[in-house]
Amino acid sequence: MQKIPPKIMIFGRSGSGKSTFALKLHKHCKIPLYHLDKHFFESNWVERNYQEFIEIQQKMVSLETWIIDGNAIRSLEMRYSRADLVLYFNYPRWLCYWRSAKRLFNKDPQIDDRAPESKERLSFRLICYMWGFEKRVANQITFLKDLYPHAKFIELRSDKDLQEFEKEFLK
Repeated sequence: MQKIPPKIMIFGRSGSGKSTFALKLHKHCKIPLYHLDKHFFESNWVERNYQEFIEIQQKMVSLETWIIDGNAIRSLEMRYSRADLVLYFNYPRWLCYWRSAKRLFNKDPQIDDRAPESKERLSFRLICYMWGFEKRVANQITFLKDLYPHAKFIELRSDKDLQEFEKEFLK
């Protein structure tokens, strides 16, 4: 069994289970958890001033321990460069669509990953974002893995992969 490192970055396609797993990891390890969507948006899905969002992230990554859940692709490197462990949830597109739709009706109330008054939704913009996610981040992942080899990178493509990760790190 491996020890969970103190700085963990979780990203991947919407609906892949990032926030659910981040909460589980937080409860198991007692490491502070930050959901990026909660900080990227203000109430009612209004995007926060981007520089303010960057400053919030800079404060997060400067802490000794953290789990940061979310994408914010333009600032991915900021988190990756400081992470000890990077978990990339690269689940099948169809499954992520299904889970995103299901979440509209059955969201775990313990997952506090939204700004105030930002109810769950599945917009056309989000569907398009989900569709092209893997292709959009592929080159950046390759670049960051090479640039920051200290960060252990693990790609999770299925619930089986996630279970194997849990056996290795959480038991």
